[in-house]
Amino acid sequence: MKTNLGAAAGTSRRTAKSDSAFRTISEAAKELGLQQHVLRFWESKFPQIQPMKRAGGRRYYRPEDIDFLAHIRTLLHDQGFTIKGVQKLLDQNKGKLPSEIAVTGQDTETGASDMAPGATVSGMTSVSGQDKTALKAVLGELEELQAILRTGLQDVKKNP
Repeated sequence: MKTNLGAAAGTSRRTAKSDSAFRTISEAAKELGLQQHVLRFWESKFPQIQPMKRAGGRRYYRPEDIDFLAHIRTLLHDQGFTIKGVQKLLDQNKGKLPSEIAVTGQDTETGASDMAPGATVSGMTSVSGQDKTALKAVLGELEELQAILRTGLQDVKKNP
């Protein structure tokens, strides 16, 4: 039985791209853990995302584009920013994303109200230890009330 080891070796070499290589939209989406339509949507919301387009409109993302998209993904998915919040953050920083985002207090004077609750840009006002303690107490009370409401709702469902 004859095997083609050369073809197998060539295939594995082609799948691993260098860090400096351009990525297609499918490769970028896979690397970022997103759907392709999300990347296209973000292009419409963030003018800083401008992948190179070849004939037929095929997108090629530069390594800088991937880094920028990864940062936006972190802000939107992990830190809870809204799209408007990230847009304001970009406007405040002349189209660049700050390298450090602190998740602490809210600063409504700078328009951070569209950002995630509790998210601020590094250097803005943060929540004090006393405030955190008070917020945790309020959260505990709200969770207790939620449990009471759930119990009451279950009773209503049982005895209409």
